[in-house]
Amino acid sequence: MNATAMNATSAPSRPHVTAPPAATSTPDRELLQCAVESAGSRAWVGRALSAPLRKLWLDVSHVGRENVPADGPVVLAANHLAFIDSLLVMYSLDRPVSFLGKAEYLDHPIARRLFPMTGMLPLDRTGRYARVTMRRVQEILADGGVVGVHPEGTRSRDGLLNPGHNGVAQMALQASAPVVPVALVGTDVVQPVGKAIPQVRGKIEIRYGAPIGMGEWAKNRRTRQARTELTNEVMASIAALSGQQRRQPSPASPAA
Repeated sequence: MNATAMNATSAPSRPHVTAPPAATSTPDRELLQCAVESAGSRAWVGRALSAPLRKLWLDVSHVGRENVPADGPVVLAANHLAFIDSLLVMYSLDRPVSFLGKAEYLDHPIARRLFPMTGMLPLDRTGRYARVTMRRVQEILADGGVVGVHPEGTRSRDGLLNPGHNGVAQMALQASAPVVPVALVGTDVVQPVGKAIPQVRGKIEIRYGAPIGMGEWAKNRRTRQARTELTNEVMASIAALSGQQRRQPSPASPAA
């Protein structure tokens, strides 16, 4: 799940990867709209269905969960190492969490119905219809809700922390919402790339950092500099929590 297209008006930098990215297609707008509107309508279903995985199959522990505000708008920014990452973060709190995910999931007939209603906000990674989802994100935050995102935009294939896309800062600045950095540790071992079923009793730790407020960035919230600086702060906090080495952006890539 990712945030590649959150800022549809700017071109985010892309880290060097060892394999070419999968092709991204533009989703049907009406289908995307319906999925966005239904997101989270049956969150209890996802929480119930995933409970055996989270509580019995896996050995998941939480550190610093008290850093997540008990009320008010919050953006959870998590690293991304395995398919199960967003699911674990989405149901790690007592508060409902809507998590941004790629709209390609809507191509699957089961995922098309199940994922959005349990809390996934499908995002058009081509950018064409990204605003459909981002309007809903701002509504959730304006209502004092929680939105989760993987700022890297895609799973890390080698364990390095990829550069973050500025969309995480954009939505936080627009809503004046604090960003809580989240580090998932061990999910890449429990569910390596290409493995569908996670390791039984695999140990995973979810670490929550101190909230990052808007501070001076709030005065220049509409500027690229504010978005870039806040994103860098978020990624530095995630790296400190996870212990991951940060991948440097390609010199040829334009800043987001």
